Amino acid sequence: MPITKGFQALVDEAMEQIKTYSVELVKARLADPKVQIVDIRDVRELEREGTVPGAFLAPRGMLEFWVDPASPYFKPIFADESREFILFCGAGWRSALATKTLQDMGMRNVAHIDGGYAEWQKQGAPTETLEERKAKKA
Repeated sequence: MPITKGFQALVDEAMEQIKTYSVELVKARLADPKVQIVDIRDVRELEREGTVPGAFLAPRGMLEFWVDPASPYFKPIFADESREFILFCGAGWRSALATKTLQDMGMRNVAHIDGGYAEWQKQGAPTETLEERKAKKA
C-alpha cells in the first residue's frame, strides 16, 4: 500500500496549528518556573548528545500515556495547568507532531522549539550530559 500522506505533510500540517518558539525565546525563559521543557528524544540520543538543563525526559513513545490521567503510566507533572510545556526533539519534526497530538488530547499549554536540539546546540544554548544531570541530583 503506498503512502498517501508523507511525514513532511504531517509535520507541515502540525506546524500550522501549534505554537512554535525560537531557541532564543526558550533560552530566555529557562529559569521561569511556569515553563517546563520536555525532551521527547530516545534514550540513545540523550546518552550521545545530552539534553537541556532542567528538561523533563519523556520519550516520544510514551508521551500520550504519561499525559493522560486515565493511563496507568500517567506522570503528575503534566497535570500542572499553570505551566507551559515546551517540547523538543532532534530537529523539530517529532516535537511538532507530539505538540499537535497533545493539543488534540486537550492540552492548550503546549508548544515546541523550532529546529529542536540541533538548533539548540547550534546556537550555543546550555546543555548538560546525563552524567552531569545525575550528579546534580545526587
